[in-house]
Amino acid sequence: MKKTLVSALTTALVVGAASTTFAAANPFSDVPADHWAYDAVSQLAADGVIEGYGDTTFRGNQNITRYEMAQMIAKAMAKSDVSAADKALIDKLAAEFSDELNNLGVRVSNLERNADMVKWNGKAEYTYWSHRDKDASEKHNDDQLLFRLEPTAEVNSNWHVKARLDASTDLQQDNADVDGNHGDSQDTTVKLKRVWAQGDYNNFQVKLGKFAQIDDDSIFDTTFSGAQVAFGNKVTFTAGAGRLDADDYVTTKNDVVTDDAANYQYAGLGYADGKFVGGVDYHHLNADDFAYEKKNAKDQIEDNANIWLVKAAYQFDKTNGLNGFYANNTSADDFDKAWSAEYDYKGAEAENKGTWGAWAAYRHLGQNTALFSTFDAILAGQKGWEIGTNYTPFKNIIATLRYGNGKDLSSDNKVENLFGRVEFLF
Repeated sequence: MKKTLVSALTTALVVGAASTTFAAANPFSDVPADHWAYDAVSQLAADGVIEGYGDTTFRGNQNITRYEMAQMIAKAMAKSDVSAADKALIDKLAAEFSDELNNLGVRVSNLERNADMVKWNGKAEYTYWSHRDKDASEKHNDDQLLFRLEPTAEVNSNWHVKARLDASTDLQQDNADVDGNHGDSQDTTVKLKRVWAQGDYNNFQVKLGKFAQIDDDSIFDTTFSGAQVAFGNKVTFTAGAGRLDADDYVTTKNDVVTDDAANYQYAGLGYADGKFVGGVDYHHLNADDFAYEKKNAKDQIEDNANIWLVKAAYQFDKTNGLNGFYANNTSADDFDKAWSAEYDYKGAEAENKGTWGAWAAYRHLGQNTALFSTFDAILAGQKGWEIGTNYTPFKNIIATLRYGNGKDLSSDNKVENLFGRVEFLF
């Protein structure tokens, strides 16, 4: 879009004309004293950013080229006595006109980095669930819309601040109108799910705030408030401590909540080299909501969870891979084991249209160990087979379908679960 000299310079105020007390004389015959841009044009001329034409005219209504604009930005960049706000604006303009400035011999690599300190990623997704207890002839369907934003802000070369903001709508749940009558609008929840500061150094990382102890190939993909440190390269040691919200884990007291948070500590060793990835973790939680009968002491109640987990994955080639884990809650007397074995074939890639993948797995998810399970086809407290596929019909759009068939560990009833999701990534 073409710009005039007046709109490009005085509206953008590339050298802070709006915050300067003007005393410069106007050298241009076609910019009268009562013109709205008089002060800005005069100051820009005095600063040497603009020169006008040889006939003493400014020609402020004339369209300019990107090359001409770059010349003026280069002159503005040479100024040292500008405010921080004006410097940031000059940096943004320099990033926009970086190609033209490079042709002029003006280096803007640092400016390009500083001009874009905050990066935004996110997605919009639609999800459908159908959970069925075949022996009890019960079925529960649900569908949900989610809009997620994940900004990352650079603090310096080592530190970033990151966050996750979710807005979700349960399409099966109506809310009440102001007059108390039930309308057809959906109940929408907006929540700041995560926010943390992260420092990355050579073979060392630290996180502070509310973030995920991410282990999405097993049962510990959960969010907590606290701190984490990690050391190493191929062999890594990770440790963290903090507090977990009761809404984020499975309780064992039939929804009787006596403590709204759990103390949480964990540590783990990991190894990654080429095709193989493996690790062993220990997780300890303490909360009144845990009520396990102690082993060898049935009349005593345990309010701690002590969970050991071993995991491994091997990628044979670009097409075939295996992964699995085994976990045991040594404090629980029953439903104390969780494990999974999965075969993966290819996989949908968001950036590549037409890519797809498929998998088959068997999972056993004891509810006193799978406290944070995010598996969608075999749920916590169930065991059985899962098959699934994903596909990228268009760039940055992924469709996923999962089907699970098995049994409920408590009732031994046959269960069947269907899960579908479409994600729009940006």
